[in-house]
Amino acid sequence: MSLKGKTLFISGASRGIGLAIALRAARDGANVAIAAKTAEPHPKLEGTVHTAAEEIVKAGGQALPIVCDIRYEEQVADAIKATVARFGGIDICVNNASAIQLTGTLDTDMKRYDLMNGINARGTYLVGRHCLPWLKKAKNPHILTLSPPLDMQAKWFAPHLAYSMAKFGMSLCTLGWSEEFRKDGVAANSLWPRTTIATAAVRMLGGDPFMKKSRTPEIMADAAHAILTRSSREFTGRFCVDEDVLREAGVSDFSKYAAVPGTPDADMLPDFFLETARRRA
Repeated sequence: MSLKGKTLFISGASRGIGLAIALRAARDGANVAIAAKTAEPHPKLEGTVHTAAEEIVKAGGQALPIVCDIRYEEQVADAIKATVARFGGIDICVNNASAIQLTGTLDTDMKRYDLMNGINARGTYLVGRHCLPWLKKAKNPHILTLSPPLDMQAKWFAPHLAYSMAKFGMSLCTLGWSEEFRKDGVAANSLWPRTTIATAAVRMLGGDPFMKKSRTPEIMADAAHAILTRSSREFTGRFCVDEDVLREAGVSDFSKYAAVPGTPDADMLPDFFLETARRRA
């Protein structure tokens, strides 16, 4: 299956996992709208919407860089209009943009609370809401949200309540949309990594020690591709884990995804929100 000719709208695609998903689609010949806030180079973060667009074109796709803060409805609406004007519609919505701060209640002020919930939960809902009228017109339409399986245990909320609320809010969008738009043939699924992924966020959280025990964003990109090429009427309402998706697709050797080649799978850092037994399965 291929994404050739498909149009993807991806939030937060100027770097990391979002960009990796965009590049994987571009290799098929897809059109990608990159909606992200970074228009100018950041002193601590690589990539802008413009450099991402250049990479997508080099990979074989078509790109539309859009400077957009998904907390603001007018900007999202304008971004969707620009995408449709350029490519004629939208086939796939990828909710990748996210903010993180792993602090407890007394150490999380309301400004940071609003940022995380505004980008993660509200932003996902907002982007999805504006994409859906176009997705309903598409052939094999998908919404893919990068959020964890729903598991409402106190242990996932107690250490960092605000962040957990924001991420599980994204997952609730998957749960609701998968049923609400089932009759329209619009798939809504979530994807989450088994291990930490070597991104700027992980470097911020744990520096080089975390990065060395992480996998590259390409594992999420390959898993996303496997999901987005499935039948939208047959594969929806799933909370997927990257490794499980790829195993089902026939992958058994994950060594190529190690951020540091040669790092054993057993040494990889497990990501949040997954039971230890499931992580090591």
